[in-house]
Amino acid sequence: MKTNEEKKDKKMVSTSSGTGATSQIRSVVKKVDSKRKIVPFDKQVQKVLKVLKKKDKEEIIKASLEKYYNSEELKPYQAELIKMQKHLERTRKKMVILFDGRDASGKGGTIRRVTRYMNGKKYRVVALGKPSEQQKTELHIKRYIEHFPHAGEIVLFDRSWYNRAMVEPVMGFCSIAQYRRFMKKVTIYENNFLEDADKTILIKLYFSVTKEEQETRFKRRKNDPLRQWKLSEVDLQAQELWDEFTKKKFVLLKKTHTKKSPWYIIRSDDKHLARRETMKVILNSVRYKGRSRKLNFNLDPNIVIPGDKELKLMKKQRKKYGKSLV
Repeated sequence: MKTNEEKKDKKMVSTSSGTGATSQIRSVVKKVDSKRKIVPFDKQVQKVLKVLKKKDKEEIIKASLEKYYNSEELKPYQAELIKMQKHLERTRKKMVILFDGRDASGKGGTIRRVTRYMNGKKYRVVALGKPSEQQKTELHIKRYIEHFPHAGEIVLFDRSWYNRAMVEPVMGFCSIAQYRRFMKKVTIYENNFLEDADKTILIKLYFSVTKEEQETRFKRRKNDPLRQWKLSEVDLQAQELWDEFTKKKFVLLKKTHTKKSPWYIIRSDDKHLARRETMKVILNSVRYKGRSRKLNFNLDPNIVIPGDKELKLMKKQRKKYGKSLV
């Protein structure tokens, strides 16, 4: 049983989880149209409208408006990302963005919002699968370096070489020796490609979701045929191995958060806020011409936490509860 203090501490490091507009509409429609017969959509709409209660209509309108305004709030930042992209192309700089963190923490959805209006010729999203037998004999980071950006390009890694620091050791996909070797060398590798005449920008993002929200998202994936493909071997064990992943996160921040290549923790229970704040982190990483003076680029401290600050919080929780809660 969690103490009141423990619950309070956990509440401080999580954000409110808003149900998506589509999910809210689906739940309301199910209440009034439980038989779900296959009929033309126009007739279905008329039927639902006739029997909907005032409260249900208000819920649908609220959910739809929330979805609309969330989308509208992101657009100015997405416009700034286009300006930044043009700046990188003009100055021939390269940007590498790592999207790491918990399973079902919103990495993929954030990547889609970040790249939605970008020039598709000047960015790539890289999500590598299992290494081949030959790749297993090579330097772990090599297969990621092979996908690094050219001059004026952005590459977004949907999980990066830091799989070796989190997923692989927890799931037994690498040996203890391989894990230790990686943790000892990784920041040296990063410093080497950052010393590219200041032409390479590295942004490391760790998406952090609460255990309860992760469970909710897993259930949704399991019950939704359009999302079932997202459920991996790792996902199915993520809840059971929650504390093991937390321990590896602690070591990750302790060993690989540096001044040259810091980590930014993104609290992602609220997907919209996580997406907005991620865009701000990216935009704040480089100075570019035409930057809006009206837009708020200040980071929300409840959503974006520097790696060293997160580490202090985890240490404090360890002393208080015997384990970290984030």
